[in-house]
Amino acid sequence: MVLGGRLVGAALQVALAAQLSLILPAYYVYKATTYLLGAAFPEDVAGKHLAYEYAKRGAYLALVARREMSLREVGDVALGLGSPGVLVLPADVSKPQECQKFVDDTIRYFGRLDHLVNNASIWQVCEFEEIQDVNHFRTLMDINFWGHVYPTRLAIPHLKRSHGRIIGVTSNSSCIFIGRNTFYNVRPYSVSSS
Repeated sequence: MVLGGRLVGAALQVALAAQLSLILPAYYVYKATTYLLGAAFPEDVAGKHLAYEYAKRGAYLALVARREMSLREVGDVALGLGSPGVLVLPADVSKPQECQKFVDDTIRYFGRLDHLVNNASIWQVCEFEEIQDVNHFRTLMDINFWGHVYPTRLAIPHLKRSHGRIIGVTSNSSCIFIGRNTFYNVRPYSVSSS
């Protein structure tokens, strides 16, 4: 009887999923999923796993993001994984003066800069025809494009001295178009092709 109940339950789940996929457009499933994930993980710091990998290899880390508490949590984990030093720098990479400050603070604290990892990104979803005012997407472009350009430009003199590297984390959406992501799709190409 228990096996029969499980089979019926599984069949009902499959039937419901099939009906939902026919009734609801994929866009609404996506919106619901991202909303639920955002609610479950509201303070996630992009790139934290990359920071953890650097920490395991004994790297000193300057962590930059807008949310200081999340950065501190990542910094604590990185110290536990083997980083000998972590500098937490709350900043907005879309603002040139804040980029200048975090590059200067990193040099002042560690005395050098070996790697710059550009990982900032936000995502806004809509069809191009739905856009009433393209200036609405200025924030997305400021973070996703200029948020890579400003730190890179400011870090280059220090990276030349240390023979350091620039790592740009982007997505494949410039090559594989993702519908309803008109402005997001532009950023990976503009950053990776420059």
